[in-house]
Parts: sequence; structure tokens; C-alpha cells
Amino acid sequence: MTFNIEQARNAMVEQQVRPWNVVDVQVLETLNSIPRELFVPEAYQKLAFTDTALPIGQDQWTLKPVIEGRLLQALKIQANDEVLVVGTGSAFLTACMAQMARAVTSIDIHAEFIELAKTKLKSLELNNVEFEHADVFNYQPNRQFNVIAITGAMALVPENIKNWLLPNGRLFVIHGQSPVQEALLITRVGESFESESLFETDVPYLTGAQHKPQFSL
Repeated sequence: MTFNIEQARNAMVEQQVRPWNVVDVQVLETLNSIPRELFVPEAYQKLAFTDTALPIGQDQWTLKPVIEGRLLQALKIQANDEVLVVGTGSAFLTACMAQMARAVTSIDIHAEFIELAKTKLKSLELNNVEFEHADVFNYQPNRQFNVIAITGAMALVPENIKNWLLPNGRLFVIHGQSPVQEALLITRVGESFESESLFETDVPYLTGAQHKPQFSL
């Protein structure tokens, strides 16, 4: 039987993402229009639309489609927004946000992910993305953002990342220790921050962001 990519993509959106309380029309349309199969290794292309995380190298993984949908919906990305993606990874979420926002900066500690992402987004004529080879723990952005999306889990969220938000800016992050992690939406309100718990999950950590055991003698 011939594999029907468009049928699989539609099933992903309608049978996985939408039932997970993702109802934002723009988000659903974006997930339907960005070719997710382009953003996974060729050997896994037929699995691109399944409810599973897929390996992309460097001990990093994609997020499940349902989590990507919830992330995009929670951030309420507007056409004039400037977005920071921490963890380019497969670049699928970077591509989605590039379609939704005015400008995107996408950083990753792995140079090979950056180079692959540049090629993929160029092929889709998404020209509003700036890529940077950087480690988030040493990164110093030259501006603030309306939206920050952290695409892998962090055991602890560095406080300085919140300060990269503009007023009313939104930050999505999954934090905590596997196997019980929490997805948070953090919103900047004046000089303070409000946190909203979205859901519990268990996803791979960003490189260097996992819990480091403390030993004592």
C-alpha cells in the first residue's frame, strides 16, 4: 500500500493534536501546512506523523506532535512578534513559528542542526529566521522577545532567561526531573512574572540542561 503523506498529516492534526485541546485555528493550519516529514531523518519519515518522539542525532529528539501543538497554542504567537527558539533541533518548530511571527531567532549548541535547518527553511522560502550557534547557558541576546520557546526540558529554568522577555512576553518551558515534568507558560507582567501550569509530561532534556546529581563524602 502506498504511504499517503497528506492523509497521515491530516490524521496527525485531527486525531492526535486537536483532541489534546489544541483548537487554535492558526496553530492547526500551521501544523497542516509545514511538511513535518522534511524535519526528521529520512529513515523515520513514515513515522513523522505518529504520536512519538523521534531521534535526530546528538542524543536529541523531536517533540511529539501533541506537545508541539500545545506549545504553539500556549504562546499565542502574533504576526508582529519577535520569537526566540532555544534548541533548534529538527527545526520544525522554528519553521512553524517563522510562518506565524514577524521574525525568529533560533539557537542551538549543535552546529550541524543549525546548518541543516538553514537548508530546510530556505527550501520552504521562510526567510525571516536568524540562526545562531550558541549554548543557552552562555547566550547573551542583544534584544528582548515577545515569545521564547524552549524545545527541550530543563531541570531548572535559569532566571536570566525570563529577563529576555518584553513586557507581556510569553515563555514556554518544560521543567523538572524525568519522569515527572511540568510544562509552564511564564508571562512577563511589568517587572514580575506569572506562571501557569499547562500539563505534565516527560520529554528529553536540552543538551546540558539535565539534573546533575550532587555527591557528598
